[in-house]
Amino acid sequence: MKYVIAADIHGSADWCRKLLDAFQTENADKLVLLGDILYHGPRNDFPDGYSPKAVFAMLNAVQDKIVCVRGNCDSEVDQMVLEFPCLADYALLDGNGKTLFITHGHLYNKQTPPLLGKTDVLFNGHFHTPEFTAMQTGYYANCGSVSLPKDGTPHSYLVYENGVLTWKDLATGKTFMTHTV
Repeated sequence: MKYVIAADIHGSADWCRKLLDAFQTENADKLVLLGDILYHGPRNDFPDGYSPKAVFAMLNAVQDKIVCVRGNCDSEVDQMVLEFPCLADYALLDGNGKTLFITHGHLYNKQTPPLLGKTDVLFNGHFHTPEFTAMQTGYYANCGSVSLPKDGTPHSYLVYENGVLTWKDLATGKTFMTHTV
């Protein structure tokens, strides 16, 4: 199973379109969204092309391919317009014998991890910076942010396939980090 993992669209139609183009190019089985889909949040400026209505229309068009968890900026109102479940705090995916624990990052993260096995992977967004860390039990991977990257990092997403994690720059499509778990 091949997953494209992304977080923090924050209502940007411009960056959502680029993400969906990347998802198609990657020919992945599922688009895994780690929250903060429609709303920009009170601390953030409006991202490029801010249009939550356009974002939910684009995502609803591929709803059968989406697995989504709730971010700290997502609410019950968002579920009224999104045609796929988006309010779970976490989900578990199969990673060919590894458990992939997907969550936004405001509840579970590398400081407050869930119970993981030695080869399991905790995936987060929330912090808007790509990262990989081997933890005492399992691994931590942050996909970065689709629309509001921080600390000079690129607009990014992550591909997971057969234990290989590949971070890509959403603007260029180029790989900038790879790890195997």
